[in-house]
Amino acid sequence: MEPTTILILLSTFSMFLQLGTSRPIIPHISVMGKVYCDPCYNNSFNTHHSYLLSGAEVSIDCKFQSATPGTVEQISFSVNRTTNRYGVYSLDVRVPSVDGIKCARDGAVFNTCRATLVRSGSSSCNVPGLAATSDRFSLESKRENGCIYSMFDLSFGPSKKDLAICGK
Repeated sequence: MEPTTILILLSTFSMFLQLGTSRPIIPHISVMGKVYCDPCYNNSFNTHHSYLLSGAEVSIDCKFQSATPGTVEQISFSVNRTTNRYGVYSLDVRVPSVDGIKCARDGAVFNTCRATLVRSGSSSCNVPGLAATSDRFSLESKRENGCIYSMFDLSFGPSKKDLAICGK
């Protein structure tokens, strides 16, 4: 290759690298959780009888308030999401820079999220279980540009408990 061609390629590559680093990082908040069928109404995921539900609809309501004294800024959102084939629903929200909005650990006073079952994706497992609503979550990841919150699991059950697999 000609030295001029190499120089042009290197300067173009360098320009792209500079453009990539000069873009502002937009912070984000991710909320995710799972929905499963609990055929024995044990309120727990039992690998022998329970299974993750795809196509279940979940309502997510969150509010993130500023932790900075004297600041009243907040971000809130309400959306519905449908679980994927692994029974997982998720939401990724890009947020503007708001003073004092920070990741907070389990149930902190400033950040709240609630997930509620709307409808099941299965006709054989469509009765809201004991865990039909959750406002409990854990902070899975905390980075400078975002937070990932994991909601506690939600469950549906069948209209009739199968005594053959669940016992009395």
